[in-house]
Amino acid sequence: MKAVCIILGLALLAIAVVYFVVPADSLPGFFPGHEAGVARVHIKHGIVSGVIGVVLVAIGGVMGRR
Repeated sequence: MKAVCIILGLALLAIAVVYFVVPADSLPGFFPGHEAGVARVHIKHGIVSGVIGVVLVAIGGVMGRR
């Protein structure tokens, strides 16, 4: 369970970075927020992904200490 939390957390942190640096029209089609012809980035999606990623990594770290 520890490894699953850490892997999912790191994946969500990587997704958060993608949301912060890639415009909405360049996002992969399976990402929520993909909009053709829109040049803005999705800050809210990035923040949510980042926060959940940090929480999962923290949970995995706490599980490892027990």
